[in-house]
Amino acid sequence: DGSAVSAGDTLIGLASSGPHSNGYSLIRKIIEVSGYQLNDDLDGRPLAEWLLAPTRIYVKPLLSLFSRIKVHALAHITGGGLTENLPRVLPENTRAVIDTGAWQTSTIFKWLQHNGNVETTEMYRTFNCGIGMVVCVATADVSAALEHLRGQGEDARVIGHIEQADGKPGVVYTR
Repeated sequence: DGSAVSAGDTLIGLASSGPHSNGYSLIRKIIEVSGYQLNDDLDGRPLAEWLLAPTRIYVKPLLSLFSRIKVHALAHITGGGLTENLPRVLPENTRAVIDTGAWQTSTIFKWLQHNGNVETTEMYRTFNCGIGMVVCVATADVSAALEHLRGQGEDARVIGHIEQADGKPGVVYTR
């Protein structure tokens, strides 16, 4: 039916509003070891505001997208980050190639990585790092999908693609 994920598909990332309720055990530890207080300023806002930003809900823009183009897959980037959530929607012998330079990492994720001395691979496995939802579409539908999602108020951008690979699905990061 043309709706299965396959090599050549494009991945569109929708911005998150912050940690989205994931990684808070690590966040608590980072706050503890950093000596920061929740009311300390972080780029003009209290740390608590960054951490407690309401989770973005993508239902309405995605439902309206479904009526316009064929969406091959969705991956909600929750606990497990991009590294663990994207492979769940990929078939065997494929992998997602993510360009980590395709979006600006938000202040809170930079702060967490720096103050927690968290390895980049662990950041992408624990946090959404600024991408809360990934939409997989045929390359021919990318422009229409981006236009529609942006028109719905989403910060949407191409963040990668699907390619052939041997074995279990996975994710590779490029910059």
